[in-house]
Amino acid sequence: MGASAARLLKRIVQRFVFAHIHFMPAVEITFRAALGALLITGACVAPVAAQPGYPSKPIRVVVPFAPGGIADIAARSVSQRLSENLVVSVIIDNRAGAAGITGSDIVAKAPPDGYTILITSISHTINLSVNKNMPYDTRRDLTPVILIADAPNMLVVHPQLPARSVAELITLARARPGEISYASSGSGTSVHLSAELFKALTKTNMVHIPYKGGGPAVTDLVGGHVQVMFATLPSVINQVKAGRLHGLATTGHGRFAGAPEFPTIAEAGVSGYEVSGWTGMFVPAGTAREITKRLANETSKILAEPKMHTLFLAQGAEPGTRMLDDFTAFVDAEIVKWKRVVEFSGARAD
Repeated sequence: MGASAARLLKRIVQRFVFAHIHFMPAVEITFRAALGALLITGACVAPVAAQPGYPSKPIRVVVPFAPGGIADIAARSVSQRLSENLVVSVIIDNRAGAAGITGSDIVAKAPPDGYTILITSISHTINLSVNKNMPYDTRRDLTPVILIADAPNMLVVHPQLPARSVAELITLARARPGEISYASSGSGTSVHLSAELFKALTKTNMVHIPYKGGGPAVTDLVGGHVQVMFATLPSVINQVKAGRLHGLATTGHGRFAGAPEFPTIAEAGVSGYEVSGWTGMFVPAGTAREITKRLANETSKILAEPKMHTLFLAQGAEPGTRMLDDFTAFVDAEIVKWKRVVEFSGARAD
């Protein structure tokens, strides 16, 4: 028996003896005497209790972005329902910084016990290609659990640009290389790389104009200072409906349920093009499979609720369906895809 196990057994034995045998207070109970007393009374020492079932205490959900946006909204919505279903507190902890790296690093270095969870975005699979000094290993240190939200971008143009379809934009960009500019919410973001993937697949040359956030980029696009943008749907859909911008297509695998009148870019003729500004759940590597399965199954049930579908549509997203091994394969494919786009474009994080 090891020393630590012996000490633990000694405490158990002594507590039993104090509770069941009336000694004078001044009498010191030694380990051997206590154990002998147990044997004499015919009592047996129960095994050390196993850890209680998961979860048995509050769960911390780290969102590596500021409040607001689809990742944060999805995290809060799912966490509230997880708290109800698991009967424990689920606490949101926004840790913004470095395009999600700051918060992700906290989870990557947390104990793999299921009580620290990461809910992050597509940036998780882009960061290791656009940042030279990552503090954690994206593949090795974090385990994918479930895809929570699937959020396509929308390809929009200023009305003065004579392009009313993806095909017309490609023709125009090829005829005027380096003359058409596109806005993004910053270098190395998914919005930026959505355009770079388009350029690579269509063999076009448009000039990148990075902004400090999506808001200023959309403002300048509406003002005609730039001509094109692959924007998040919520940031431009009202402008499209009002006629201040023209929507050409969405970037996802299939037509977006909230705007089914728009074709996907692949449907419009750009074979192989697919981008989702997704949100997913991860846990520290080494977390027990039973825990990841529990989290994935509980979250999947929540995402199937009609009210979640309605909530996500309002945010330009649809509930995800990939989980565990399927989601892991998706994440691996995303890492490879964005590595190639970054190599093609030379993109680096701001």
